[in-house]
Amino acid sequence: MTNSSGTESSASSATFAAASEPGSQDRLAKAVRAAEQALIEFEIAVETFRVEVENFSRLHHQRLGPMYARLDELDALVAEAVAAHSGEREDIERAWEARALVMPMPGIEELFGGLLGSDGVRPADDPNPPRRVRPGKEAQRLYRELARKAHPDLAQDESEKERRSAFIARVNEAYAYADEDALRALAEEWEAGPVPEEALPTEAEVLYARLEWLAERKEQLAAIAAELDESAIGQMMKLSPDDPDALLNEIAEQLLTQVGEREARLAELVKESGGE
Repeated sequence: MTNSSGTESSASSATFAAASEPGSQDRLAKAVRAAEQALIEFEIAVETFRVEVENFSRLHHQRLGPMYARLDELDALVAEAVAAHSGEREDIERAWEARALVMPMPGIEELFGGLLGSDGVRPADDPNPPRRVRPGKEAQRLYRELARKAHPDLAQDESEKERRSAFIARVNEAYAYADEDALRALAEEWEAGPVPEEALPTEAEVLYARLEWLAERKEQLAAIAAELDESAIGQMMKLSPDDPDALLNEIAEQLLTQVGEREARLAELVKESGGE
């Protein structure tokens, strides 16, 4: 995108004049169709990545959040035990700082339910958490097929575009929860529905306006993709791009080890204090 409107206007006029040459409008129509398909593939990729980042973030919070809270509580208890034993001002200040960071400590059921329960922890603000970070291959296949067939950007009529947008929103929701049955039902619904309008306008002005819109939309999607990629969760997922679910399990194991170490340290301090 650029602010040099005068230059763009001159270039558009020249290009539009060239479109009046024999056969040029047909080539322009082909360019628009190619740009539409390229944008749809790009949007599928961005939406797929967005679902994975969002699912990873939610599962990270639900499964590992209680363990981080448990570690904070144990750190505070250890610091307080050390301060009580030494009486040193520095130790007391560290204990205050550690306690200030503590969230309410989760119970043991909440702590391990997120790891061992078949449904995991289901907080009130998210009653239907995703089943996993990356939906299965069948769900991915169904999603891609539906997105390519029913994408709103293929519609030229506004009412048809609205119908497609509402339908794709349902497709996205089913894919986010890896609901293969819902995706199959949506595929059947689409096949039974109205045949999508695929004819493109022939006027050169409309075709050029279409190309400009496609370019702007791709720029917007690129910004979204960059933001997802640069986010904390996006950076974390790069540690295991092929299997992000395994990364969650690995982090959980590391946190369990740290919890055990902190508990052992706390028990040792309590024992020492009791033996005096």
